[in-house]
Amino acid sequence: MSDSPFLTYPLRPASYAAALGATVVVVPHPDDEALGCGGLLALLRQAGQPVAAVLVSDGSMSHPHSRDFSAVARRELRYAEFRHALSVLGIEESDANVQYLHQPDSRVPTEGQPGFAEAAGQLAAFLAEKQPATVLVPWRRDPHPDHRATSQLVAAALAQLPQPPRRLEYVVWAWERAAPADLPRPEEGTGFQLDIAPVLAQKQRALAAHRSQLAPGIIRDDPSGFLLSEGMLAHFAHPAESFIEAPQP
Repeated sequence: MSDSPFLTYPLRPASYAAALGATVVVVPHPDDEALGCGGLLALLRQAGQPVAAVLVSDGSMSHPHSRDFSAVARRELRYAEFRHALSVLGIEESDANVQYLHQPDSRVPTEGQPGFAEAAGQLAAFLAEKQPATVLVPWRRDPHPDHRATSQLVAAALAQLPQPPRRLEYVVWAWERAAPADLPRPEEGTGFQLDIAPVLAQKQRALAAHRSQLAPGIIRDDPSGFLLSEGMLAHFAHPAESFIEAPQP
């Protein structure tokens, strides 16, 4: 982690979060909200800024071979964990604040694929309703296909708005898996770190809400199922989060 380029970004104070205004966070899978930007979300709510969330995939493929938990049961479990994590971060558990796109986990459509235009339109309608000043979205080349697809969905949705909000891109898998070509280039945005030390414990509690993704897990009959490794989790115990602010169109 010490040689990550994201750690070379300048540090902004926790108080900077208040300047971002009303915010919508767009999340590929349940747990990405806590991992990538849980500290920022907590700071936004502490500052009294409204925050809404969009969950893109159903999260059901983390343990695809479980018989104890059907695909529907896995989806509902992960949705419940997502709502719990949001509540820990101060985001009210209200249908008006959370939008589910119900896309298939590991197969979120990219531009040109079936379902992409419909999902982008649904997202655009939610953003038009919420009128956020800022949208949080995964880094566009975060090394997971669903994260990249989510970035494309957000770009397509923002293109439908007359006045697109500020777009901040957060980092999840690029901490561990980024190839050199995956890393941000100077012309792609302004990188910065945000001091989240005042809410780091709150972020960790939100992450702990995702019990199905943390060892020993609660889905025990799929040995091939996904669990966040200790090494991966170490990146998110850091008292700062990294963001890339995309240039305004």
